[in-house]
Amino acid sequence: MDSTSLNQAFEEIFKQQADATFFSPGRINLIGEHTDYNGGHVFPAAISLGTYGAARKRSDQTLRFYSANFSEVGIIEVDLNHLVYDSADGWTNYPKGMIKFLQEAGHVIDTGLDLYVNGNIPNGSGLSSSASLELLVGIVAEELYQLKLERLDLVKAGQKTENDFIGVNSGIMDQFAVGMGADKRAIYLDTNTLEYDLVPLDLGDNLIVIMNTNKRRELTDSKYNERRSECERAVEELNKKLAIKTLGELDAKTFDEYCYLIKDADRIKRARHAIWENQRTLQARKALESGQLAEFGRLINASHVSLEHDYEVTGPELDTLVHAAWEQEGVLGARMTGAGFGGCAIALVARDKVGTFTQVLEKIYTQIIGYAPAFYTAEISQGSRVLSRKH
Repeated sequence: MDSTSLNQAFEEIFKQQADATFFSPGRINLIGEHTDYNGGHVFPAAISLGTYGAARKRSDQTLRFYSANFSEVGIIEVDLNHLVYDSADGWTNYPKGMIKFLQEAGHVIDTGLDLYVNGNIPNGSGLSSSASLELLVGIVAEELYQLKLERLDLVKAGQKTENDFIGVNSGIMDQFAVGMGADKRAIYLDTNTLEYDLVPLDLGDNLIVIMNTNKRRELTDSKYNERRSECERAVEELNKKLAIKTLGELDAKTFDEYCYLIKDADRIKRARHAIWENQRTLQARKALESGQLAEFGRLINASHVSLEHDYEVTGPELDTLVHAAWEQEGVLGARMTGAGFGGCAIALVARDKVGTFTQVLEKIYTQIIGYAPAFYTAEISQGSRVLSRKH
């Protein structure tokens, strides 16, 4: 969408002109999956799919939200002074949480607003539609109320919304990627220290193809929190002999020597994934920077194998797509991306093979799973931003 169509849509719904229009991207993660809450490294990038918004400041205490993606529920009204989670309010719990935590951090949001949103990230696809919406609301508040904010403040408010308002015990990667993204760059992030580098993403004649299983994934309903607690328990057991806060502090050699301390076979597998995936992410950065795309692709493949067999978060839909992708000509690598249990996978595919690749995979997947997947080619995008302001 462009600013003109956003402004028209806002005026149609709210009968007023918007003060400004906005865009907040989704994200993919190239490698480094389920490492963010384990104190490891991640390697995400913001993408050109995302959430568009238009907003206007009000003079009263009413927040009015409208999503073109849930047009059947119409405008949802909320009292600025009563920002509590309510499942009946659906998607608007994300903006409520963001505004609440910005207020609690001392930022003055003393009047209501009207907000129109329209996202083109498939819902439940694992491309971070929730983080995209959270950061969109963050930059809306920053713009309308002239808040003095570091971008990291918004990133942390987004994670707090996810953890403490929605109830998903996720790490900071999604909000970081959405807020800090840059054109043609991936973000190499140490989730322990929040130190990061923007790494040029030169994929030569290859494109990133996003493969959507079209199986919806609800994080709060998944085994996500269970996996996190398994890793935390493994850390407790390792601490009988080691002094670590997270699995990300360990290298593979140290883990091999001390994994006997973990008293459960599943917890050993979960910890092994977190530690080896962190090592793969370090190697993937080096491979990209030195132009070793074939090695980068092999590391992506290894990531999926670990997620399938050690972390056990893939499932038949993701495995069908990824295993079929590995067999196709012109594919450097493929893996699931996001939390798993459905959602999306990514593949690095030679530009001139993308058409054949998607046709073949659609046929294989539909035969095995019973319904069709969807495919998108991803452009790497800037982070959340203001598109236009009313003059």
